[in-house]
Amino acid sequence: MPIMALADTDPGMLPPSANLARLDAVFGARSVRVGRQGAVVSVRELGEGPAVVCLHGIGSGAASWLGLAERMAPRARLIAWDAPGYGASTPLSSLTPDATDYAVRLHQLLDALEIERCTLLGHSLGALTAVAAASAETSGERAARFDRVILASPARGYGAQGPLAATVRAERLALLRTEGIDGMAAMRSARLLSPKASAQARQWVRWNMARLHAGGYRQAVELLCGEDLVRHLPLAVPVQVWVGALDEIRPPRACDEIARAAQTTLQLIADAGHACYVEQPDAVASLLCTVLEEDRGA
Repeated sequence: MPIMALADTDPGMLPPSANLARLDAVFGARSVRVGRQGAVVSVRELGEGPAVVCLHGIGSGAASWLGLAERMAPRARLIAWDAPGYGASTPLSSLTPDATDYAVRLHQLLDALEIERCTLLGHSLGALTAVAAASAETSGERAARFDRVILASPARGYGAQGPLAATVRAERLALLRTEGIDGMAAMRSARLLSPKASAQARQWVRWNMARLHAGGYRQAVELLCGEDLVRHLPLAVPVQVWVGALDEIRPPRACDEIARAAQTTLQLIADAGHACYVEQPDAVASLLCTVLEEDRGA
């Protein structure tokens, strides 16, 4: 089933109301109350079977997983969160959160959903949350709830690169200040895809980026600039690392370093850029089905 064709007064930005209605009908958002402080997490869910929990990157949101969710619906229960400060999800209390803060919120969500076992799929910045959530050092016994962790185009973070981290932080926040969310989406969304990406994929990525909230994005920038994914590796649970062969944001050579730190082999996704699951949902679904079959047979 194809990803929705998106067009409106600005054909690069907004989906027609009929497609928005379909998104809400097929993969609608709902708010789940978590923890004891009244926080909520917005989630979208589709399908039945083993649970697959998906964590989006810094420039996206839960809705971006629609194409993959549709393909996996006969085989898995795909649950995508809006990270803290994204969508209707409550921001974290710290203005400079680290991966552990996001991991705590994720475990609170899984507790609220009564998910005892699942596969965890973190894309780009979401990979930082994924490794922290699955690390026994940071999450304790709750890390054992993951059958497997998949890191797709994982962002390593700049926490081990002080001067560069300061530069990236300043550049990201300056762009937000001068261009706003809509301007950022117009300027940056195309970088998430390869030159081979369809017009539908480009529209979908841009629309998702245009829905960000400034406060949640600022917190995510602090996560990106303050963390180092490799410090959480290796994990005690099986790990896979996937990357689009045409990814220019996290190219295969960079992701291979993470794969080696995780003691696994890098898996390339042909004809895909950074947002591999949007650009090549069939290929990502095939890989994910293989993972679930292996885990079921284990």
